[in-house]
Amino acid sequence: MRRNCVVNDRLTVLVTGSNGQLGNEIRRAAKDSRFSFCRFIFVDVDVLDICNRADVQNCIMSHNVDLVINCAAYTAVEKAESDVEAAYAVNRDGVAVLAECCAENGTFMLHVSTDYVFDGNAKEPYKESDAVNPTGVYGASKRAGEEAMSAKGVNGMIIRTAWLYSSFGKNFVKTMLRLGDERREVNVVADQQGCPTWACDLAAAIMQIILKTDFKTRKGIEIYHFTNEGECSWYEFASAIMQMAGKDCKVLPISTAEYPSSCRRPLYSVLSKEKIKKEFGLEIPLWDEALQKMLLELKN
Repeated sequence: MRRNCVVNDRLTVLVTGSNGQLGNEIRRAAKDSRFSFCRFIFVDVDVLDICNRADVQNCIMSHNVDLVINCAAYTAVEKAESDVEAAYAVNRDGVAVLAECCAENGTFMLHVSTDYVFDGNAKEPYKESDAVNPTGVYGASKRAGEEAMSAKGVNGMIIRTAWLYSSFGKNFVKTMLRLGDERREVNVVADQQGCPTWACDLAAAIMQIILKTDFKTRKGIEIYHFTNEGECSWYEFASAIMQMAGKDCKVLPISTAEYPSSCRRPLYSVLSKEKIKKEFGLEIPLWDEALQKMLLELKN
């Protein structure tokens, strides 16, 4: 087993799922000169299937990887209800493979999880120590991934996030912008409360963690929560999108019961960020400020 590099040495970072929203934002953030001590390797499923143990082991060993940031995930919440095997293959089995290979090679692992591990019955922001109780296949598969990672003896971190969006890929913000051009009005659920997360801000938090962490001395697994600050409903989020983007489309509030869905979504999934802010000195932007920046980025 080889050693981990300390943060001031040359650090080799493998980012899986790099063509997704978060992976693309990390790729962009990695260009900052502050991370010149890092050698980033960005891979997606076409280059590295995280479910293939031989390929993962070869990749980590041949590149002498010190840190794996796992952004690879099956994220189709509705489809997961009927595509159970595929969801578990990536969200549980792939994570288990990564964790096992990282443990064998002394590689630190940072894994991204979700608010869907909770049932949404809380009345105040979820802390990392709160009991999990996923209600659908997506949440259950992500929780199984957390458990699989913990069972492999790897040193690492799990960061749970929620309502992720960015200028890359498909997401709620881009869907609302499209509907704002196509329709005069749109129905959006008003009784599910959470907090949007601009993937750019999550990537910045992960980069701050890289700057402030000595991966050689970190032992065990710590769980953290990260979203933008504040909270809102999907209806409030959609209304802000339309207003900020100048769309002449009326947003109408509806209840969860009125929205056709194959799975039960958390009614309340606000995550407490106190732990990650305190430990890594993060200043997290409000969700509406982050949204405004992302919309401006899309215009430019």
